[in-house]
Amino acid sequence: MDDQSGSDTIPQKTSPLIFYVNGKRVVDNDSDPETTLLQFLRTNLRLTGTKLGCGEGGCGACTVMVSKYDSHSNQVRHFSVNACLAPICSLHGLAVTTVEGIGSIKHGLHPVQEKIAKSHGSQCGFCTPGIVMSMYTLLRNIPTPTMKNMESAFEGNLCRCTGYRPILEGFKAFTKGTCAMGENCCRNQTKVNTDSTRPMVNGHGSVVQMYSNGTSTDISNGHDDNPQGPSNGDIQTDLVPSDSTQDPIFPPQLRTSKYDDQTLYYKGERSVWYRPTSLDQLLELKDRHPTARLVVGNTEVGVEIKLKSMHYPVMISPSHIPELQSVVTDAEGITLGASVTLSQLDENLRAAIDTMPEQKTGIFRAIVEMLRWFAGHQIRNVAAIGGNIMTASPISDLNPLFMAAGVKLQFVSKGGKKRTIPMDEHFFVGYRKTAAHSNEVLVSLTIPYTQQNEYFYGYKQAYRREDDIAIVNAGIRVLLEGSTVKEMSMAFGGMAPTTVMPVKAMKQAVGREWNDDLVSDMTKLLVDDLPLPAGSPGGMTEYRSTLTVSFFFKFYLTVQLSLNKQNLTNGNKVPSSYRSATALFQKQSINSTQVFEEVAPDQPVDDPLGRPLNHLSAAKQATGEATYVDDIPPYKDELNLAFVFSTKANAKLIEVDPSVSLTMPGVVDFISYKDIPGHNMWGPIEHDEEFMASEKVVCMGQIIGAVIADTQTHAQRAAKAVEVKYEEFKPIITIKEAIAANSYYGEPGVIKKGNLGEGFKMSDHILEGEVHVGGQEHFYLETNAALAVPKHEDGEIEMFVSTQNPAETQMMVAQALGVAENKIVIRVKRMGGGFGGKETRSVIYSVPVALAAAKLGRPVKCMLDRDEDMISSGGRHPFYGKYKVGFTKDGKILALELDIYSNVGCSLDLSRPVIERAMFHSDGCYNIPNICVTGRLCRTNIPSNTAFRGFGGPQGNFLSETYMADIATALEMSPTKVREINLYREGDLTHFNQVLDKCNIRRCWDECLQCSDVQRRSREVEIFNSENRWKKRGISVIPVKFGISFTATFMNQAGALVMIYRDGSVLIAHGGTEMGQGLHTKMIQVASRTLKIPMSKIHISETTTNTVPNTSPTAASASSDLNGMAIKNACDTLLERIQPYRTQNPEGEWENWVTAAFFDRVSLSVSAFYKTPDLGYDFATNTGRPFNYFTYGAACSEVEVDCLTGDNKVLRTDIVMDVGLSLNPAIDIGQIEGAFTQGYGLMMMEQQRMSPNGFLFSRGPGAYKIPGFGDVPVEFNVSLLKSSINNRAVYSSKAIGEPPLFLAASVFFAAKEAIMSAREDAGKNRMFQLNSPATPERIRMACEDQFTKQFPSPKEGSYKPWFVEL
Repeated sequence: MDDQSGSDTIPQKTSPLIFYVNGKRVVDNDSDPETTLLQFLRTNLRLTGTKLGCGEGGCGACTVMVSKYDSHSNQVRHFSVNACLAPICSLHGLAVTTVEGIGSIKHGLHPVQEKIAKSHGSQCGFCTPGIVMSMYTLLRNIPTPTMKNMESAFEGNLCRCTGYRPILEGFKAFTKGTCAMGENCCRNQTKVNTDSTRPMVNGHGSVVQMYSNGTSTDISNGHDDNPQGPSNGDIQTDLVPSDSTQDPIFPPQLRTSKYDDQTLYYKGERSVWYRPTSLDQLLELKDRHPTARLVVGNTEVGVEIKLKSMHYPVMISPSHIPELQSVVTDAEGITLGASVTLSQLDENLRAAIDTMPEQKTGIFRAIVEMLRWFAGHQIRNVAAIGGNIMTASPISDLNPLFMAAGVKLQFVSKGGKKRTIPMDEHFFVGYRKTAAHSNEVLVSLTIPYTQQNEYFYGYKQAYRREDDIAIVNAGIRVLLEGSTVKEMSMAFGGMAPTTVMPVKAMKQAVGREWNDDLVSDMTKLLVDDLPLPAGSPGGMTEYRSTLTVSFFFKFYLTVQLSLNKQNLTNGNKVPSSYRSATALFQKQSINSTQVFEEVAPDQPVDDPLGRPLNHLSAAKQATGEATYVDDIPPYKDELNLAFVFSTKANAKLIEVDPSVSLTMPGVVDFISYKDIPGHNMWGPIEHDEEFMASEKVVCMGQIIGAVIADTQTHAQRAAKAVEVKYEEFKPIITIKEAIAANSYYGEPGVIKKGNLGEGFKMSDHILEGEVHVGGQEHFYLETNAALAVPKHEDGEIEMFVSTQNPAETQMMVAQALGVAENKIVIRVKRMGGGFGGKETRSVIYSVPVALAAAKLGRPVKCMLDRDEDMISSGGRHPFYGKYKVGFTKDGKILALELDIYSNVGCSLDLSRPVIERAMFHSDGCYNIPNICVTGRLCRTNIPSNTAFRGFGGPQGNFLSETYMADIATALEMSPTKVREINLYREGDLTHFNQVLDKCNIRRCWDECLQCSDVQRRSREVEIFNSENRWKKRGISVIPVKFGISFTATFMNQAGALVMIYRDGSVLIAHGGTEMGQGLHTKMIQVASRTLKIPMSKIHISETTTNTVPNTSPTAASASSDLNGMAIKNACDTLLERIQPYRTQNPEGEWENWVTAAFFDRVSLSVSAFYKTPDLGYDFATNTGRPFNYFTYGAACSEVEVDCLTGDNKVLRTDIVMDVGLSLNPAIDIGQIEGAFTQGYGLMMMEQQRMSPNGFLFSRGPGAYKIPGFGDVPVEFNVSLLKSSINNRAVYSSKAIGEPPLFLAASVFFAAKEAIMSAREDAGKNRMFQLNSPATPERIRMACEDQFTKQFPSPKEGSYKPWFVEL
């Protein structure tokens, strides 16, 4: 029976859970309250399109649509939800739609899926289903949304690959009459422009560029997926609009109130779940279970259970209590039930704002504005107001507003006892504690109206504007009589263990005139009222304190402007240069252009090379049908593995005791180093690291052992129960600590050219400086994953691994198991991102999985949770550089002495080639005649840092651009001029004595200057800065020169196996792996041209070690070069074998020739090889060619910063990139935009935060912020340099994966220019040190002024910092 009693009786018998998924009824009679919707979809229903990206609702990969029938309005409401947080028990009576439910390859793609695929908006594809479902949900609610609607819909989604631009521009097709060109839309044009140098626009509003052949291309409106006949410049205009008749209907069986009326009870393995339907039931349950957690959206409890190992035996869902769902408007204000969601709060307040007098809705407007930046829609749709209050987070975005507004809370306990509590300074009594009694339930809250002459605003500052927790937030209110303060209330989050009110300052303000003197006095009062000692939890103490006074100053100016309008100024007027400080941030829809050279008009239609074709897996990724490791259907008797990680950074292992774990439910075994039959030591270069720790641990996150169990949940719980006893030693965490302790790996490397002493003697000026470059987390959306399947014959094991390095994985598994490599097969279908993080570090997870499978004789799988991956896998190397540079009065560099230090971590891994590449790139793009670069590898107790896109190149480039910028500052010259004076020219020798052949850096530079109109815009920036004190702009042009090849010569090799079958179809196997970069697509394009057959006849299935052996990792940007040439060589051989049959039958088809060759006993399979010629470098003599060639580029970025908060936005970026003759312009531009965005994170946002004892705080998207949809430059233009020929790579192409990343430094140095203007206004020295990333904290504190001087930095060593500069 579906019915469950709706009376006041609380059931004790487990209720059936009834809901619908993709239109199909699901009945579960054994629901566990700790099971999430995501787990149920993937495990129970085998719907694997919905992905696990983080487990905390921070990335959106798990987004689904949930639909609910509202019996009161007789309407169906659709809302996006994070399936990773939604408890399965909360789905009763609801309908769930996943990405599989809206379209498929077999039955046809939904227009949303089709558009993201054809607009090149899917690279690795792991985030794509979540983004599709966010857009789909929006269209179900608003069939024709505005651009603002669309951009808002993605606030809870992240993508690490694309840079977001193609997704936004692709989905513009669904919005109301939006054109990126505004007035210049082609629909407003009457004359066709044939000027070969001016941009043209098409009907979709995307800019195209005319070249001399008169044809145009727009890659944002991509060609169809038919590779047989790619059109030359066709622009698709017939995309089917979203049609509601194609959408799954809401199940008619759910159009009833009976499911809402049912009282429910579910009992799981460890927890019970109640869903009462009356307030009396709720109060009875709370009285029985005073420590029970009330759960509405599970956005807090879900994170605590998953990531903090919290256990709640009793959970109560108050989501169906009428009193907690009500919204009432009366004379006092708006009273909302505590279970009203944040989205419903937003809707109700917006309705009030639209219908009520403006003077009454000041508080409402502030709350609505704050909700813009409160998490993403997936969280706001389910999170309740009451939960936000009662979790008592000290950084809640709403609690400061509620406190400053004087919100009143209504509590009830059993027996109908009621209590009203004001949200004031007494409500939060301690960290995560309130004044509510344990048996009380928050029923509702009343938000008051504002009065005449009452002003109310909210403020928030975070690392990232969208979907980020606050560093500091505030609500500030003042009631004036004339210009005199009658009442004032302020509340701040992020300044104490609770949200706090500066009571003394508030009292002191009453009776004061609203004038500039008040600002000065309030600054001092806030300092006293909100003390924040150095080393306080959360760190950034000076910045956080400065924000409190900066917020008040913004509030003061805003109110003063209003008073100015009313002529109530008392002689105080806001200077015009101050006004921009008060403006609320407004999103601007992006404009963009992508410009590239078209293929020749006479190129055969079946020849795909050079055409902007879609990623061949894009459609599968958009439908959720693309398979990743964790999507593989479970094998019979498959087990799950979870790791036991070290919790100490430097310690001796005294005891590892798994005895308790082995008794826990579902546990099968525990493995440690003792179970390894072969070698426990490994390393990609030096074997200096253990797979599993034997006697000591050398970092937090090191693997000690692993638990194997029937489910991932059981394995993870048991792994946490393994008891480990340590004897601790003092760790070395930072570079400076390593320098002090002389803790290094080996001897320093040196590159020396010219005569340094003479160079300094000839210099007019000598400058010394230093700078830090922070590390970076890879944050691939798919965490490390491996599945090992024992074959039960000859010790064979087959593994499915998310790795960039199948051959290394094969070798290390074989060595650990003590078997030959030919017994191990590694298979890689695709990865959900890699970026270097899966080049070597994936091995440490694959080997224990293989070991467990071999020991137990059963398949074993492991996919890491996000926090597990981040604490153990390492990242980009932090660097520290010290320079001494000599230069002429004209800015020409004559001498450079540079010392580079890299934070390597606890093992060497790839750190030596990383620092060598940094040394090779420390000249940037500049010819320096006399130079000495020294590189040192610092041994520390952090997880081993490893390969990351750029591989040391960005760090070396950053050091070069730092000393270039400092030279310009010292000489008071334009940085652009100084850079231009020193740029390399054709035929110059680098500092490692390699000749620059076909050096296109000046071409890229000049074209970038021209297309960005930098001279005019620089003058405009100067004018803006002269007219604005608290907002500043900067503009900067940065070049890049990136060497292509592995610097280890032996790695520059590749193999390919090309097989032609009797039906003429071709199967290719090569050594490269697909991680979203479009490698397989490009390789098929190469084979198609070489064999002269359509792409539709060619297929790449996967990368395996039993088809192509001994492969190099997919890394160093060289995979297209290496594998492309190997494939071309194989195809050339096959074509040569088939040529006689073409000659005999010139009128025949490909299939005829293949058949003839087969019957003539000609081999139709070729294994080919390629090695890059003429490579090799000797550090001892500084001779040779470490690189095959160089990829060049230049970027110009303009940035605006808020000098009071450090907030910043990129107004415009122009990129010119030399990619040779592009194999696929769409893929190459996607790589440029994605790399730039990842570089923006490195330069401006992504800060690894680690404690002095090695504990990583930034272990998930809640604390570690990568760029989001809102961080795309407002104007983003990318051009590929035309007529660039590169005879050292396949079909004259160039590598593109890594080189563009550093171009994001243009944003960093533009921000630095803006800071200089602020410092100049404040009378400060323009020369200052700015470390990367230039977070809002660093920007704000560099803009020294009267507020920052109230909070001087404490002396180093006088306190223990909360986190350290690695």
